[in-house]
Amino acid sequence: MSTEGSTKAIVAALSANLGIGVTKFAAWALTGASSMLAEAIHSVADSGNQLLLLLGSRKARKEATPEHPFGYSRYRYYFAFLVAVVLFTLGGLFALYEAWHKLQHPEPIESWRWVPIVVLLIAICLEGMSFRTAMKESAKIRGNVGWAKFIQRSRSPELPVILLEDFGALVGLAFALFGVSMTLITGNGLWDAAGTAMIGTLLVCIALVLARETREMLLGEAATPEDIAKIRQGLADAGYADVIHLRTMHLGPEDVLVTAKVAVAPGSTLETVAERTDDAERRIRAAVPAARLIFIEPDVRHATADDRAQ
Repeated sequence: MSTEGSTKAIVAALSANLGIGVTKFAAWALTGASSMLAEAIHSVADSGNQLLLLLGSRKARKEATPEHPFGYSRYRYYFAFLVAVVLFTLGGLFALYEAWHKLQHPEPIESWRWVPIVVLLIAICLEGMSFRTAMKESAKIRGNVGWAKFIQRSRSPELPVILLEDFGALVGLAFALFGVSMTLITGNGLWDAAGTAMIGTLLVCIALVLARETREMLLGEAATPEDIAKIRQGLADAGYADVIHLRTMHLGPEDVLVTAKVAVAPGSTLETVAERTDDAERRIRAAVPAARLIFIEPDVRHATADDRAQ
């Protein structure tokens, strides 16, 4: 469900951005408004980002090889990180440069004055539809946590990226509408430059948030607290209530590595331990389907100095 929902949200965002980008470039060519150019570049960056996410999702489906025995799931994290870089450089920095340029040479909007307003209002409607799709698909896996917490804790990169992109696009369009409207009302091109600067600052901030979140995914995040609790319960139900240590790591959004050292009673037979271990693996996979690789090491817990003192 997560992968299908992510793809649907990406395609919806890509379709919206391609159409919106063309109209924004046309509006900029007719009016010369820097806010429209910044927003057009924003749409280009977003479209490229969505193509990168689709490419990452495709590459992540490659079968494991001897050189990559854990598979290629992390391609999704890698391309999500590239999205943050593209959004920062192509979108945010260009918009800030354009704002600086317009501040030096402000120009009023003298021709086709109504075009930017119409284009921006249409773009807001289309981006709103894309954002609604992303929220709808995210709600299927979000649970009861808030949106900010979902973006922070999600182990699937595509939906948080699309949510932030679409949200940033809507806010950016509002900034552009403000800058263009004030320029048309006052005849002062500084308002257009101000709107462009606000768009650039917004994109840089979103890119930094995305870079931070995808960095944690690339480094290897543990399973969520809820999944760790289910894994411990599966071990306990199989007879391994005493867990010496448990380590988990997301190899990909739907691919969790589980390693556990568990205590067994002294004198336990190999047959008993093998049956209990197989049962634990079945229970863990039933509770956490993403736990595809499970390594359980039975051991005898040795008393510590504190235990002997008691």
